[in-house]
Amino acid sequence: MGEFRKNFSRYALIFYWVLVFGISVVLLYLILPGEPKFKYEYQKGFPWKHENLVAPFDFAILKTEAELTEERAEILKGIIPYFQCDTTILTQQITNLAVDLGMTDENPGKRKTEIYNSLKESLSEIYKVGILQRSSESYEELRDKTEIKKRTGATVSTVSVSKLYSEKSAYNKFSQVLKNQGKLRNALQEWLDLVSPEKYIRANLEYDAGTTEKEITEKMSTLSPNRGMVQVGERIILEGEIVDNQKFQVLESLKSSYKKENQNGISAYMSIIGKSLFLLSMVGLIFIFLYIYRYDIIIQRRKTAFLLLFMVAMVAISYFISTFPNLHIYLVPLAIFPIIVRTFYDSRTAIFMLFVTTLIIGFYAPNNYEYILVQFSAGVVGVFSLNIMHRRVHLVKAMFFVLLTYWFVYSALNLMFEGSIQDFNYQMMKWFAISSVFILLVYPMIYIFEKVFGFISDVTLIELSDSNQPLLRKLAEEAPGTFQHSLQIANLAEEVILKIGGNPFLVRAGALYHDIGKIARPDFFIENQSVGMNPHDTLNYIKSAEIIIDHVRNGVKTAKKHNLPEPIIEFIATHHGTTKANYFFLKHQQENKDGRKDEDAFIYPGPLPRSKEATVVMLIDGIEAASRALKEKTYDNLKELINKMIDDKIQQNQLDNSGLTFNDINVIKETLLNKLINIYHIRIEYPKEDNN
Repeated sequence: MGEFRKNFSRYALIFYWVLVFGISVVLLYLILPGEPKFKYEYQKGFPWKHENLVAPFDFAILKTEAELTEERAEILKGIIPYFQCDTTILTQQITNLAVDLGMTDENPGKRKTEIYNSLKESLSEIYKVGILQRSSESYEELRDKTEIKKRTGATVSTVSVSKLYSEKSAYNKFSQVLKNQGKLRNALQEWLDLVSPEKYIRANLEYDAGTTEKEITEKMSTLSPNRGMVQVGERIILEGEIVDNQKFQVLESLKSSYKKENQNGISAYMSIIGKSLFLLSMVGLIFIFLYIYRYDIIIQRRKTAFLLLFMVAMVAISYFISTFPNLHIYLVPLAIFPIIVRTFYDSRTAIFMLFVTTLIIGFYAPNNYEYILVQFSAGVVGVFSLNIMHRRVHLVKAMFFVLLTYWFVYSALNLMFEGSIQDFNYQMMKWFAISSVFILLVYPMIYIFEKVFGFISDVTLIELSDSNQPLLRKLAEEAPGTFQHSLQIANLAEEVILKIGGNPFLVRAGALYHDIGKIARPDFFIENQSVGMNPHDTLNYIKSAEIIIDHVRNGVKTAKKHNLPEPIIEFIATHHGTTKANYFFLKHQQENKDGRKDEDAFIYPGPLPRSKEATVVMLIDGIEAASRALKEKTYDNLKELINKMIDDKIQQNQLDNSGLTFNDINVIKETLLNKLINIYHIRIEYPKEDNN
């Protein structure tokens, strides 16, 4: 039955691997573009490193973006903007003028009629030319323009911009006409004072954006994106020849045409197969790396799923951003990916995952060689600069280091490829700056991932190690001896783990909580007992062992009740492994020399520790307790105790899953010996003075 369960678990794990890695390949296939990839790599200003290249088919030479921009500018320069003329405004204003001057009376008089007609004619001339709301210089549409097209109903006429009136200049013109009429007709000055010039001036020209844009679109549609053809069989470039600007554009044109030519027929199917194999190889590399170097990750389903899901998400976001013409792929803060992976796993895994991810994205990114170099460099610096991340300032420093790396590497590559600072693309610095600022999102993302996937970060471990945490406060109040014992274990374990390598924050937090189960019955543990008061005296040895062993089960229950993370619960469950409650077992054995020993009743439930940190706490827990019980704490006694207890654990197979090496064991022994000597203030024995 046990063999069946073992085989079933193994096959279930293999099935999970196939499923999760297969889904990752499928998702990446659906996310990434399907067009075939041009097989040649080249850079402007560098030699052509491939064989002589001739045109495999006829293709057009595309104009450069600079050429297209220049031609578009010329077209826009030649466009005359349209303005709609509202003729009803003039009619209304003349009517208003007639009413104000009393020209609607039966017999206004000859002189008044002459003045009215003169004013009406002046007003008509102004409106006929056209009145803008503002001066022509303030219109963006009229910049560098000398004419406009005035639409009056179905009629279009051309008017010089210099002749157009603004409301202000039209007012000045009409005011002058009124003033001149007043000088000529002094007797009618009082009558003319009824006219306020501003009442009759109102803009009758409005920019016609729809018609203008329509003409721009029509003109732009005539713009050809090509400037010549290359015939099949025509030589494009020779091996070793420098890729200058002209040849670079021809190669870019071939690359664009190549994608179109190979989207149909057998080439399209070959492209699908090639893309699938490429993604399989990339995801396969991740599996091989994890299987060989981080088997502890790949056997944990949540950790494996998170790693692959996070990678797929970064690829998806990068490709999604690259589809927007106004956004750049460097906007995506890819450095976040290795930083978060390093937080939950380790630096080596983070850098390898970054490497594979940049290869996948870079294969489809513009300027792929540049993209891979820039993003990989920035990501590695992000991992190194956040080797520790238990303060907010560390993340800010990492942001600046990543930004400087972006700028430095991109500038170096740009100068190499362009050979001139004049062509340096300063706009890219903006995208790098925005991307680096996004690194500050790491903290909230870590919190979310911790809650969703059950991970634990250094920041959380530091928070858990605070002695004012409710559970630790309760331990200190109800089991003060156990609390002091846990503090001692934490200090020793932290010192050891710094020597052999591991997470000091994890080992400290685990050590502080490892005996939390003793809160249930603190008086049954010797470190919490008063002198002469031992409740075990009234119990048989099996019952005493049961109570002692139960502190592990109670600890796990208490930890889960208080929502402690799984890595901390591992310390509680494994700090005795599958060893025996030896004192009570030996006492029971002495009483039952000829009878049943009930050995199973004295064995801790386990499991065995699976990490260096948990194993170190298990070793130190027993050694620290035993060292306090030593009557004579001499150098030799402590050394013998440490060696014996660690060797016993090895012989009992308690370290089988620990990952500790023989060198680690030696370092642990040496470190513990030095620390315990310092704790117990052991001094060398001075020779006695010879009085003879």
